[in-house]
Amino acid sequence: MSIEASATFTVMEPETMRRMFTGELGPDRDFFIYSRHFNPTVLNLGRQMAALEGTEAAYCTASGMAAISSVMLQLCSSGGHVVASATLYGVTHFLPRICNITTTFVDITDHEAVKNAIVQGRTNVLFFESMSNPTLTVANIPELSKLAHDKGAMVVVDNTFSPMVLSPARLGADIVVHSISKFISGGADVIAAAVCGPASLLMDLHQGALMLLGPTMNAKVAFELSERIPHLGLRMMEHCRRALEYATKMKKLGVRVVYPGLEDHPQHHLLKSMANKGYGFGGLLCVDMESEEKANRPMHHLQNSSQFGLIAVSLGYYETLMSCSGSSTSSELNSEEKALAGILPGLVRMSIGYTGTLEQKWSQFERAISRMEVDSTLFSKN
Repeated sequence: MSIEASATFTVMEPETMRRMFTGELGPDRDFFIYSRHFNPTVLNLGRQMAALEGTEAAYCTASGMAAISSVMLQLCSSGGHVVASATLYGVTHFLPRICNITTTFVDITDHEAVKNAIVQGRTNVLFFESMSNPTLTVANIPELSKLAHDKGAMVVVDNTFSPMVLSPARLGADIVVHSISKFISGGADVIAAAVCGPASLLMDLHQGALMLLGPTMNAKVAFELSERIPHLGLRMMEHCRRALEYATKMKKLGVRVVYPGLEDHPQHHLLKSMANKGYGFGGLLCVDMESEEKANRPMHHLQNSSQFGLIAVSLGYYETLMSCSGSSTSSELNSEEKALAGILPGLVRMSIGYTGTLEQKWSQFERAISRMEVDSTLFSKN
């Protein structure tokens, strides 16, 4: 695939321009107007993402929030209604505050509450994360999709935490969004996203929000990302394998760990029933440290004493990344919203990397812990 950096494209005959704007000629036949709409290199990445998620089409955007906001503005006009999970990524809560879109936040695991919140003829969208940020709550995608569709609402699922692990569109969702910046990129060096879904929604030249609002991905970024898709499966397998190993070992040490791959996780069997075989249970785990102050101490030692990981936001990097979600990526939420979302003050999110051997990295974890006094803030009696 070449990098097509052109912003605009020539046509051989004047009448071709009219035929392109009416939709008679389009990117499916290699006719391009302007790169804000379609670009050959970006379209190539979109086709890869559509194949990954099993959707008819995909449109690649410049950021995850550009993808989410464009989808919401496509599906909801002013005065629209969204039912959304209370455990969404913090910045997502900003949308209803500025767009006159009413949002009802619910516990996505309480299906009766979800059903009651969706109003036939009024609710446009049911929006949730396949695996929530940062609490790692797993959504029952088939059941939730049925609840929404029975009442005429579209289902939008953010699958950023679990590419390859889960395929929401194959489980009933209408639209799947990804922050490609995370696991799909893998290098923590690109801001990008994708919306996967029906071509009629994503490719509407005259009425589509993705066409009109300009959340466009740069062609050079798309080329670079398209080179990383082929080894995404291998990377996800290793992220997931190590996350399960670390979670299991931490639990044996008495660490209060949250990971969907552990049998005591509330949605362990649900995830097992939905997951694509061979890819594990996700590359993230959480450790409950009770308070921000108590969370900072082990993170300090894990980074600065033993080099187990790095204190940073984001996820999906080849090095382990750690952050205290309540005071970082979810800091936009007030205390009541955090409580509703189940975000505890000392919840440390770890995105598990795959550099070094597993044995080497675990010894670094143990070395950091040995430098701390063993106390009840980190360990609990089994």
